[in-house]
Amino acid sequence: MIYHVNGVLELCEPAFCVIDCGGVGYKLSITENTYSSIVGHVNEKMKLLTYLQVREDDVELYGFKTNDELSAFKLLITVSGVGPKAAISILSLLTPDRLASAICTENVKAIAKANGIGPKTAARVVLELKDKMAKQVFAANIDATASAAPSVNIGASSNLSEALDALIVLGYTRQDAQRALVGIDPNLDVTKIIPLALNKLMR
Repeated sequence: MIYHVNGVLELCEPAFCVIDCGGVGYKLSITENTYSSIVGHVNEKMKLLTYLQVREDDVELYGFKTNDELSAFKLLITVSGVGPKAAISILSLLTPDRLASAICTENVKAIAKANGIGPKTAARVVLELKDKMAKQVFAANIDATASAAPSVNIGASSNLSEALDALIVLGYTRQDAQRALVGIDPNLDVTKIIPLALNKLMR
C-alpha cells in the first residue's frame, strides 16, 4: 500500500496532478479542494497522502492534501454505490467539515449538488454515515481538547459542554456554537445534540 507520495509537483490540473519521485512521475486523481491548495506550488516539493484503488483492468492512485480529506474519502466509499470517483466529486464540492455538517443535519440537497451525484445517492450517504459521522466529530472533539484547558460549561450539562467543543472543532465560533445549543435538551446524548445544533447553524 502506498501511504503517501513525496516529490516535486510537475503538473497540476483540477482533476489530477503529477508528482515526480526520483525520476518516476506519479499521476494522482485529486479533489478540487486539494487542487486549490497545491496549484500555486508547481515545481516545488509536495507531499500528498494517497489511496490506491486496484481493479482487474486498472490501477488508480488518489491524492489528498490533508488527513481529514483522506479520512472523509475512505468513509464515503464505504457507502453502497459510492465509488472513489463519486467520493472525489463530493469532496470537490464540500470540504470535510462542510460534508460532516451536511450529513449530521441530513442536508441531502447540499450533497446532491456534487457532479454526478443524484438525490438517491446523496440520501444514501446521509442514511449510512449519519451515526458514524456524529461519532467521528465527537471523537475529534475529544482528541482536540484532551490537552487543552477545561472548556466553559453550559449550565450543569457536561453533554452540552462536549457538544460545544465539537462544534468549535468543526470551525464555528464559541459564541455561535453557544447560541445554537440554547433550548436543546441537555439530557440528550452528545451524538444527538450535535446534529440539532448544526441544523440551527445551517439555517
